[in-house]
Amino acid sequence: HSDGEEQTAKKDATSKKDKPQTKTKMEHIFGFKKEDLTSWRSLVSLLNRPTDPASLGIFRCLFGLLMAIDITQERGLSHLDYKYLDGAPVCRFPLFNFLQPLPMDWMYLVYVVMFLGALGIMFGCFYRLSCLMFISTYWYIFFLDKTTWNNHSYLYGIIGFQLILMDGNRYWSIDGLWKPSIRNAHVPLWNYTVLRAQIFIVYFIAGVKKLDADWVEGYSMSYLAHHWLFDPFKVILPVDLVSLLVVHGCGLVLDLTAGYLLFFDVTRPYAFFFVSYFHCMNSQLFSIGMFPYTMLATSPLFCYPDWPRRFFARFPAFLRGALPFTTCDLQPSTSCVYPEIENTSTERQETPPVAKTPKLRLRHKLGAIFTVLYIIEQFFLPYSHFITQGYNNWTNGLYGYSWDMMVHSRSHQHVKITYKDGKTGEIGFLNPGVFTQSRRWKDHGDMLKQYATCLSQLLPRYNISEPEIYFDIWVSINERFQQRIFDPRVDIVKADWSPFQPNPWLMPLLVDLSPWRTKFQEIEGSLDNQTEIVFIADFPGLHLENFVSEDLGNTSVQVLQGKVNIEIVEEKKNFTLEPGEQIKVPAGAYHKVYTVSDEPSCYMYIYVNTTEAALQENFTKLFELQERIRNGTETEPLPPELQPLIAADDGEGAEVNATDPIVRLFLKRQRRMKEVKKRREAGVLERLERFTIKKYYSVRRGFLMTAIALRNLAVGLPPLEQLTREVAFANMKEPQAEANQDERLKDEVGHTEL
Repeated sequence: HSDGEEQTAKKDATSKKDKPQTKTKMEHIFGFKKEDLTSWRSLVSLLNRPTDPASLGIFRCLFGLLMAIDITQERGLSHLDYKYLDGAPVCRFPLFNFLQPLPMDWMYLVYVVMFLGALGIMFGCFYRLSCLMFISTYWYIFFLDKTTWNNHSYLYGIIGFQLILMDGNRYWSIDGLWKPSIRNAHVPLWNYTVLRAQIFIVYFIAGVKKLDADWVEGYSMSYLAHHWLFDPFKVILPVDLVSLLVVHGCGLVLDLTAGYLLFFDVTRPYAFFFVSYFHCMNSQLFSIGMFPYTMLATSPLFCYPDWPRRFFARFPAFLRGALPFTTCDLQPSTSCVYPEIENTSTERQETPPVAKTPKLRLRHKLGAIFTVLYIIEQFFLPYSHFITQGYNNWTNGLYGYSWDMMVHSRSHQHVKITYKDGKTGEIGFLNPGVFTQSRRWKDHGDMLKQYATCLSQLLPRYNISEPEIYFDIWVSINERFQQRIFDPRVDIVKADWSPFQPNPWLMPLLVDLSPWRTKFQEIEGSLDNQTEIVFIADFPGLHLENFVSEDLGNTSVQVLQGKVNIEIVEEKKNFTLEPGEQIKVPAGAYHKVYTVSDEPSCYMYIYVNTTEAALQENFTKLFELQERIRNGTETEPLPPELQPLIAADDGEGAEVNATDPIVRLFLKRQRRMKEVKKRREAGVLERLERFTIKKYYSVRRGFLMTAIALRNLAVGLPPLEQLTREVAFANMKEPQAEANQDERLKDEVGHTEL
């Protein structure tokens, strides 16, 4: 292992004459001997063994760089004013309710401190202070908004915490230029042990969580198989097997084995290839910011700690002045434990030097204690949900420390918020998501409680006194039935919630109905492209109130299990349905579906969007006509409303001149499809240019808005006209279309990219 050949500082010159000792097989494999684990003293000595600081220094530099980039992107500096909406009535979701964002200009200052801390980590400048600046502001931002919690954001914070305790500035740092005593000095082995253990836990626990039946059976991320990245696999495998074997099977195996494969010399090259391929794919599959690149930066930590010296030694001599040290002349450090050598030579004979028991200081013991306790804590936290039961819903706990990455996918079919005036009894409905920009509150009881409390404080401004708030939220998790997640009969404002008690108004996940998913696939496979289907499960004593849009002509309800009563509200008619029975429900009207059986009912809506089907039919006819015009086979004169089809190739002008709304929509769709095709077929340089321009204007806005905020804090607000001009200048975007054409056309052109 990488620690087996580490360089150690030798205080006694006689040690250079010693013959190298033969290493045991265990030392070759693991980097330490069995005797190193036989007592607390030997374990402390092992964890504080002098180790080359080079690999740690390179990781520190890469981590600081990636966090500086992350601050402008996923942390939100570029859209900070939109994120916090200073002064607006907004419902927020902090971990602790007393946490609130500072005024907008001060929030920009918080981000400046965090950014400077990241740069300080990167350059190794005022290292401890920089780490403190970064993690204090980072965790404040992290705790401020649970809706942005995820595993990789949590990982950034704990790595920043680890670095503040480590000697990360011993190699390639500005601190080393100012303090020659720390330059190129040893670091204790536990610095590497903690980081390696952390990355091992990220992989391994993520793999253990994927042993969940939904992942193993291929239901968690089945939609990923349609992404273009998996096209090479679809040449030899059908899509369903690509999903099961490649997406789910290979993902499970990689997570379970990556940490082990990275640890050992023999398997490390293969691990590098597979984890690099995996993270590069993730960077294209998901919008997860710097996470793939951060994980790539952690992989070299498993190599021999002196790998940067050997790597940079290959560069030409004239470049080495600007590159990290390649010399192997390392300085001793008080952070490490060195073996003390006693020379017992006499005049007549010499005996080999005897190793004395090294002296252990308090800092060495504290480093070992921290390492052991931290690793135990990191293995425990992902399974600590029996303590924080109030955060458990259909999945356990706060998502941000469980490493259950991508194990669960959700789709929401129906969200209804009902309010009731506590004094007048008046009932009304709220637009889902009013007063908030987040959508994650729909899946989490703790956030739902915060949202209801916030709404109860805001609604009195609109003459609604003592409001009661009821939520009816229908969710499907991992392709199950759509079902309620919370009890719609409970007023969430007055409902009890505790972080340490199970949520009493959480509805149970109907896992007994999971085998139906195989039947779903059979039913969906038997439908034509224009027919849609939604599978519903409901609890005894509850009912679903539904409105069928006029666009959805030919909508029917068919019972799969249990017994339901369907009330057609306007017609005041009731129909009771048993399993296998079906009824058509009127469009443009309300109906209610009551579950009257003793067990949960299961039924499905089958419908055709007649408006969309008619529109697609018209589009097909217009496309065929356009093709005949282009190849000269259309001989009949076109009516005036179709004349713009002739000039369609001229661009947007034909679209503007179209009088018929269907023709105008068709031409608009054609223009967008052409733009999408052009973007997809663009060369590497063009794609890189487009990406660079987009990021430039995003980062530009963040820094300009930050400069405005700091100026406001320093000298006060300028006149409103000046401030308006400054913000407009900061908002300037690239001359090309700002909107993401791929996203806007996802449904319209039917492509399956994420």
